[in-house]
Amino acid sequence: MYDAIEEFLQTHNNLMPIRYSYPEIKKMTKNFRVKLGEGGYGTVYKGTLRSGRLVAIKMLGKSKANGQDFINEVATIGRIHHVNVVQLIGFSIQGSKRALIYEFMPKGSLNKYIFSPEESVVLSYKKIFDIAIGIARGIEYLHRGCDMQILHFDIKPHNILLDENFTPKVSDFGLAKLYPIDNSIVSLTAARGTLGYIAPELFYRNIGGVSYKADVYSFGMLLMEMAGRRKNLNAFAEHSSQIYLPTWIYDQLHDGKDIEIEDAIEEEKKMIKKVIIVALWCIQMKPSDRPSMNNVLKMLEGELEYLQMPPKPSLSSLERPIMDAGENSNETSSSMQSDESSQSTHLFNAN
Repeated sequence: MYDAIEEFLQTHNNLMPIRYSYPEIKKMTKNFRVKLGEGGYGTVYKGTLRSGRLVAIKMLGKSKANGQDFINEVATIGRIHHVNVVQLIGFSIQGSKRALIYEFMPKGSLNKYIFSPEESVVLSYKKIFDIAIGIARGIEYLHRGCDMQILHFDIKPHNILLDENFTPKVSDFGLAKLYPIDNSIVSLTAARGTLGYIAPELFYRNIGGVSYKADVYSFGMLLMEMAGRRKNLNAFAEHSSQIYLPTWIYDQLHDGKDIEIEDAIEEEKKMIKKVIIVALWCIQMKPSDRPSMNNVLKMLEGELEYLQMPPKPSLSSLERPIMDAGENSNETSSSMQSDESSQSTHLFNAN
């Protein structure tokens, strides 16, 4: 594994991130004093560069994929710079100790703000809308803005980080794949991603090939949760029809009813309705029915009056339990084991 990583680093020595030694990592973190979080991938610590700049240092756990998660991260995020993509400043590899050094995001991840019961961390609808546009710009850049197409395959609230101004940045590229821009369909040997956000074509090949539209689907699920400030699947919903949020919201809008939004002024209601309609377009079953991220941005930035309602998101053919699709997979995401997966019950058995 370490030979594979070393070989990759030698052949890609034009990458922007800086290579640090392990003793330097220990010094930056003051011997791993302040832990920021942990998940299936490893543990994140707060650190300080010699310049005084704060950083987040991800110490990767035991690799499930021959070091591929480390290589993915350095190869994809290491070559780009965009205001809505988290910046990889450096990395360290010494034996089994692998570290990735990112810019520090003081506000943490988005899930804290959209699923929190605490009033103190609730974001305004205007802020949620601005964050949605920022995320869309980041993903659109990954798909079309670089010399290679970067497919993320793990878009979810947990992987959207916020800086001090609540500017969103797409993070965690451990599952990402690089493809030539003109590849419309990509080859994958197994499903990858986090339950609740995985596009159906990653399990059901008969509905269409895997492409950048898989990220569009995940973004749609994320948008729906941002608009509703709740998980898409909520077993505790008061009415059975509300358990699966996208279907319930679609029926409300289709029947001409307004979505009840507490404390929202007219302008905010329009924004949220726009976010919901765009989300419903993004989570269409067939990849060919979903818009590109470029069109998603146009819809979000355009006028609500010009938005058409999409067909109802179809779920009826997805009642088969989801996990059998990935059981023999060695590529299924570390996110599946992360602290999020226990709460992210999947939509596929929701109907």
